[in-house]
Amino acid sequence: MKPDGVTVAQRILIPLVWVRIPVGLLGKLLELFSATFLFHISRCHMNAPLSRHRPVMLRETLRELELQPELTVVDGTVGAAGHAVEILSRILPGGRLIGLDRDVGMLQRAARRFRKTHPENLLADHLVLRQSSYAELDTVLQAHGIETVDRILVDLGLSSDQLADQQRGFGFQQEGVLDMRFDTNQGSPIHCWLNRASVEEITTVLDQYGEDPLSGQIAQAVVEMRRKEKIETASQLTQLIESVASGRGKKGTKTHPATRVFQALRIQANSELEHLKRFMAKTAPQSLAPDGRVAVITFHSLEDRIVKKMLQDRAVWKSSSNKPILPTALERKMNPRSRSAKLRIGIRAD
Repeated sequence: MKPDGVTVAQRILIPLVWVRIPVGLLGKLLELFSATFLFHISRCHMNAPLSRHRPVMLRETLRELELQPELTVVDGTVGAAGHAVEILSRILPGGRLIGLDRDVGMLQRAARRFRKTHPENLLADHLVLRQSSYAELDTVLQAHGIETVDRILVDLGLSSDQLADQQRGFGFQQEGVLDMRFDTNQGSPIHCWLNRASVEEITTVLDQYGEDPLSGQIAQAVVEMRRKEKIETASQLTQLIESVASGRGKKGTKTHPATRVFQALRIQANSELEHLKRFMAKTAPQSLAPDGRVAVITFHSLEDRIVKKMLQDRAVWKSSSNKPILPTALERKMNPRSRSAKLRIGIRAD
């Protein structure tokens, strides 16, 4: 982080002194720099880009978790370890990090990243990575002889690496097979369901999970199209949605018309809301020690409503966020995928 003996901060700020920037403005620039430094630090020391994903609200999450050495922390959606590498650094010495993910490919990315940031002998004693849903954390803890943990983080956003995977069909800008499963060993690709479900069933999923105003029209178009050919790729579905939206005067709006549909189908394929409900109602309360903290980052109103409601139960949570913590304007500009993110915190009752 010190090229030519000069820190990154010095390289940025020294020129500002020479041009006589007012002290007040310089202070604001320093504040902005510190706010974005953690956002980029995990990418600065990599020899090669192990991940395209930028962790959302990293600074705010680390602050709200109130991390310290010797804590046992769970990252229930470890992904490429954007949050997790920083968490582990803050709970050492003596701490332990348990990273879970349903996607084995993301666990492989996380393992490579940890090997880049921490010595192997340290990881052997202080890091556990397991393929599992965060909703099944209680089972994982039991297998490792752990009764309770001190902190839990769940980031419900889809990774940029998953969106970019041509073979998974998560993104409407990709050409790949319409699979959408986090764990490809569980269940069936979503295109199998899409090619057999009725108009009513498709409409219900798109309406409930995507809140799409064109749910009925898109469902009807899907059924009509599959009479001619099966819908098996993301590009096929995207073109169909664009055709429906264009006919209804929706094409050209700020949000791509396929956004809500792909969200709804992904939720359906992975039973995402069922996992979240189980986690908030049972797994998190059972797994957290008294005064333990849970941090949940949501990305759409369906998730946020569940988290907000569950955290209001004062028999379980002695305090929780009155209002969600939002990304800064700077982060929203630098990472557009953070725009809809909301962070809520709950503290476990005694």
